[in-house]
Amino acid sequence: MDNLSDALKKLKITTTDSRADSLEGCLDCLLQALAQNNTETSEKIQKSGVLQVFASLLTPQSSCTAKVANIIAEVARNEFMRNPCVDAGLIPPLVQLLNCKDQEVLLQTGRALGNICYDSHEGRNAVDHAGGAHIVVDHIRSLCSKTDPASEKLLTVFCGMLMNYSNENDTLQSQLINMGVIPTLVKLLGIHCQNAALTEMCLVAFGNLAELESSKEQFAYTNIAEELVKLFKKQIEHDKKEMIFEVLAPLAENDVIKLQLVEAGLVECLLEIVQKTVDSDKEDDIAELKTASDLMVLLLLGDESMQKLFEGGKGSVFQRVLSWIPSNSHQLQLAGALAIANFARNDGNCIHMVDNGIVQKLMALLDRHVEDGNVTVQHAALSALRNLAIPVVNKAKMLSAGVAEAVLKFLRSEMPPVQFKLLGTLRMLIDAQAEAAEQLGKNVKLVERLVEWCEAKDHAGVMGESNRLLSALIRHSKSKDVIRTIVQSGGIKHLVTMATSEHVIMQNEALVALALIAALELVTAEKDLENAQLVQILHRLLSDDRSAPEIKYNSMVLICALIGSEPLQKEVQSMAFLEVVSKLRSHENKTVAQQASLTEQRLAVES
Repeated sequence: MDNLSDALKKLKITTTDSRADSLEGCLDCLLQALAQNNTETSEKIQKSGVLQVFASLLTPQSSCTAKVANIIAEVARNEFMRNPCVDAGLIPPLVQLLNCKDQEVLLQTGRALGNICYDSHEGRNAVDHAGGAHIVVDHIRSLCSKTDPASEKLLTVFCGMLMNYSNENDTLQSQLINMGVIPTLVKLLGIHCQNAALTEMCLVAFGNLAELESSKEQFAYTNIAEELVKLFKKQIEHDKKEMIFEVLAPLAENDVIKLQLVEAGLVECLLEIVQKTVDSDKEDDIAELKTASDLMVLLLLGDESMQKLFEGGKGSVFQRVLSWIPSNSHQLQLAGALAIANFARNDGNCIHMVDNGIVQKLMALLDRHVEDGNVTVQHAALSALRNLAIPVVNKAKMLSAGVAEAVLKFLRSEMPPVQFKLLGTLRMLIDAQAEAAEQLGKNVKLVERLVEWCEAKDHAGVMGESNRLLSALIRHSKSKDVIRTIVQSGGIKHLVTMATSEHVIMQNEALVALALIAALELVTAEKDLENAQLVQILHRLLSDDRSAPEIKYNSMVLICALIGSEPLQKEVQSMAFLEVVSKLRSHENKTVAQQASLTEQRLAVES
């Protein structure tokens, strides 16, 4: 350490005594001390004020330049030294050295800049300000095709520098993307796929950049899918596979790249991983199984990639995914159900799957998760059933298969995601299915739970779906028994509130259901309609210029039905409806104008 102190003192007066040999000795002494105890030596260097001296030593002409850059690279491995390096003005001379031809100088300069940028906002800003990234990108371009060890080493350092420079910084990532670094890095990956260190740097750089939307568009014009799948097939180590997965996941969010990955054979790799890891209880294997099956589901989110893998329901991939559903692995059950939900995104696929017994498989899966089941699996299986129930021809088939009964077993669930999907599935099933709507609408337990969920203010989705299902039970059944069940369970006030929703479709569904209530069971519902201030709400909807034509039309139909009740008729008369309605006779929508004339006549007769 005495030697170190001497060396630091000598360096301090180096500007007056700059003999190369004494300088070299001092720098060697510093490098030796850093190798023995980097942190302590770095602290001494900082305290000595030598950093400022380094700025003047970083000249292309000096034979010591590479050693000085090496020392800076070593001290900048410590977090506490990065800002002092910036403050000492080291960044501009280091960036200037990037124009140098000497490979050792370039190597140490790249290391120094990369380390100063690591996790340092100030370091990145200074490099950005000095224009360092542009020069490094140009170097990578010109070195890209060279496969000699020295060039590959330099490429690894430069890629690492760019990675540290842009990590978690959207602005700097965008800057690199605009410089066109992505096609260069993809080319690099293809040429140097045998070089593990360089490949790793490329992957981390891709991981950094792939999160940005603008990068995905650029990646889509390269052969990244092919290169990554080729690389993936060669990997044996879990860590390396994980690294590639981390790039694949954000890239696979882009529909064009999804298809490219499918065409490059990624699916086969994923299915192989699933097969190898499904029965393992090793932590790495469990993680790999999850990543592979999640990625598989992600690939199915693209319409083209999904159809390619469905292959009219004959595809081997589709068949393999089906076999995941009865698996004992929760992860595979989940992925299988989510995959089916993704395959069920068009009517043709849905009809084919229902005809080929998929509903029974999903119901069997749900059955395994009724008691203290896995919430994610419940949610995924219900999502799949909901999607399958959308085509008209599937509804009756699914109802007769017992889907409604299977779904009702989850009425006790306290989990909002499960509640939401359960409601959506039932609503899809009863659409235009009068008998099923009546059967469910007379189910007191279901209706009481719906009324309870209509008040779930913390969960807007559950609240909205409960209201919509209540309305659907009335609209599709047109049954007095259903209306009486809903009145007795306290559901009327929720339907009236639903008529004030910000969503026109929900407003409309509520008004149609209320009109049916008024037409079929007005006496039973009279008190509740009065307490819910339905008449005032209808007055407001008709007076509001922003109300959609169908809202105005259905509000008037409802008014005509309500005046069959004495107390409600009195309310209508007290609120000057005639005036509002007569204005609507000249409405641009003919149906609204016609209904306004009819409503005006009815109101005039009653008054």
